[in-house]
Amino acid sequence: MIMRRLVSIFFLSCSACTSAVENISSERTHILYKPANLPTNAPLVLALHGYGSNGRNLQWYSGMDEAADVHGFAVAYPYGTTDRGGTRHWNASLNISSTDDVNYLSELARDLQAEHQLDPQRTFVFGMSNGGYMSYTLACKTRNVFRGIASVTGTMSGHDWNNCNPYDPVPVLHIHGVEDRVVPIDGSMSAGGGWGGAPHVDEIVSFWADLNNTTTVDSVFLAPSTHAFYYRNGRNGNEVWYYRINDWGHEWPGPQDQTGTIASEVIWEFFSKF
Repeated sequence: MIMRRLVSIFFLSCSACTSAVENISSERTHILYKPANLPTNAPLVLALHGYGSNGRNLQWYSGMDEAADVHGFAVAYPYGTTDRGGTRHWNASLNISSTDDVNYLSELARDLQAEHQLDPQRTFVFGMSNGGYMSYTLACKTRNVFRGIASVTGTMSGHDWNNCNPYDPVPVLHIHGVEDRVVPIDGSMSAGGGWGGAPHVDEIVSFWADLNNTTTVDSVFLAPSTHAFYYRNGRNGNEVWYYRINDWGHEWPGPQDQTGTIASEVIWEFFSKF
């Protein structure tokens, strides 16, 4: 899924206050961002880019480095591989490639935990668009790797929707624009490539709220255009959050957009609860 917002591929960092390293191993690439003086056993967040994009782009527009500086966690921006059509992607139970991204991302998380002394109990993953699809795939197919996931403008693939039965459901955050025409909120995504097949995002959120055995739901309007829903008191204290943004399309909501949602802040606020 390609975002409408244009993003730069330039990589900016403050060498005096951060550590950002791009690693290339076995043809897989990731960027690791660590705030200065990050304590031992800090949380780790994996950030998954959209279809046709890359880790540097997501690092540039997401604001997660700044959130990491403020709140004290590490962020890894891995790169997907190319699909059969030559486009960089994540294989979220799709049929456009045979790449095993579930294993790759699980092993990457474990390797980063060990190498950088990061907390295995507080490792999370979020993604934009195709990266949001992949976050749901990891929630469905992994156990004891990711403590929670977040999807921004993504959804579940048809295969994941029809087959997801996790042993230990994890907390889920979903952020979506009502006017998204790339990954429509109403579930009308084409089935080609395996992308479509899941229902309206409202139903997907209810599915995860039920999986997590949540017992209460609160809602609030965040002016000017966000309806936020909080499903709480779930199994193991799990929650499911849903930010539905009116008059918003297939874009990352940042501080300049004035939607009532700043995705980087909401994502960390959610992850920090677990």
